[in-house]
Parts: sequence; structure tokens; C-alpha cells
Amino acid sequence: MTTDMAEALIGAAEIRAEQSLKSKIICWFSCGITSAVACKIAVDKYGADKCLLIYIEIDSAHEDNERFIKECEQWIGASIIRRRSAKYTDQYDVIKKTKYVNGVGGARCTKELKKDVRVSVEKEFLFEGQVFGFEYEKKEINRAIRFAQQYPHTKQIYPLIDRKLTKEQCAWLLWDNKIELPEMYKLGFHNNNCIGCVKGGMGYWNKIREHFPDKYKDMSILEREIGRSCIKGKFLDELGQNDGRHEPPILPDCGTFCEIEFADLMDKKTERVINGEITIDEAVR
Repeated sequence: MTTDMAEALIGAAEIRAEQSLKSKIICWFSCGITSAVACKIAVDKYGADKCLLIYIEIDSAHEDNERFIKECEQWIGASIIRRRSAKYTDQYDVIKKTKYVNGVGGARCTKELKKDVRVSVEKEFLFEGQVFGFEYEKKEINRAIRFAQQYPHTKQIYPLIDRKLTKEQCAWLLWDNKIELPEMYKLGFHNNNCIGCVKGGMGYWNKIREHFPDKYKDMSILEREIGRSCIKGKFLDELGQNDGRHEPPILPDCGTFCEIEFADLMDKKTERVINGEITIDEAVR
């Protein structure tokens, strides 16, 4: 090998190393309709090479998610990277091993399966921003602002709020691009969460009993084993079939940000965003 060839190879290796260290835009894909559209907007704006689309796998997700991921990859024009907890497979596994469901600090499964994985991704990559699929709706705008207050290091990007896109508009956008919505939406669930979310209320769990009786039974048994219920004041095996309300919205979307504290306390900047006085970017900076 000549000196020139050796130098060329070394130069190419240095370029590849430099590229791998360049900062990225982390785009969180949750298999929900809003996150899918948010990722599409980000890739169109920043480019596929700049964006890292990341999906956190959990074993209790609906099997139709795999179909949705493949269709979204083709539409968005970028591959979706998988990450998962190294300790737990799903919320049932977390509850069984930790003997903890809900408490003052929120759901234990949220921390173990979502938040901790998100934090590990933040340490794995250099990033200059993170894309989240909060929609243009008063409560979601407030959640976005609260999230930014609690986690300022995440460098949030909210493309749906910025473009005033609602969840319904995101659904229509997917349909218009021949992407079938995830099965959980077609079953009447307002979000594509893990099957058997511990933050769901009585109406949600009755809907789980209707469509996923095995999951309902598993959680009922698990509640009795650890002596704690995911529904305040009532175990699932005591739940009447007509208890609770079934119409959507059933529960908040469980993405990588569902551990937000004080999400129901309205920030004064929320109304200013709604009224067009400031942008969402100005509200969170």
C-alpha cells in the first residue's frame, strides 16, 4: 500500500468518526398517530441523516404496531431504531418484581420502561433537540410546557403545536397517505398505549376486559398477589362491568413523557400560546 493510499484510508476513517459524533435530532416514535406525524415533519425539515427515530419496545404493546412501524418507515423515509429496558419486559413484569403499581411518584412502570430508557438514549447520542408529539390542544400544550420546565436539558421540539395540528388532523393525514391507524384506535381506545395501562380508570379497564380478557385477568391476579390495585379504592376483580365511562378520551397518551408532574396544573403561558401571543418555542425557552 502506498503512502497516499494509507493517508486516504485514514482520512476516510476520520470522516466517518466525525460524522458519528455529529449532533442529531432525536425523534420519539411511540406508535401513536401524533408521534408518527411529528417524526415525519422533523425528517422533512432536518433530513433523514440528521434525525434519529427511536421507538421504545414493550412486550405488552399490540402486535399490530409492527405493521404500523413498517408503513411509517416507508412514509417518513427513515428507519426506526428500537430500544428497550434491560431489566423489565412490560408493566406486568415491573409490578411483579417491584411490588409497586401507582403512588405519589407516579407509575413505577413509566419510570422503568420509558423514562429510564429515554435517559439512556440521551446519554448514548449527542443531540441538539428532541422531537415530541404533543398535539395542538390546550391540555397537551400545557403538558408540553410542564415537561420543558421539568426537563430543560431535553431541548424540546414540538412540531405539532408549532403547526397547530390536532390529533384528529394527524389521523386524517395518515389516512390520506394510505396508512391504516393502529388497531388500538380502531378498537375505540383513544391512544395506542401498552395493553393494560395502570393509569387507566374504570372505564378503560372495562374496555380492556372486553377486548383483552387475558390481560385483564393477568392484572387482576397480579393485583391480589401484591395487595395493591391500579384503580384507586377498588381491585379489578371487584369492578362491575358497567362501572366507569367508556367514551374517549380514556387516558393520557403514554409516550416517553408520561411521567410529567403537575400536568393538570395550568401554566399561565398555555393561554398565551393558544391566543397566538407567543410560540411554543418561546414558551419553553
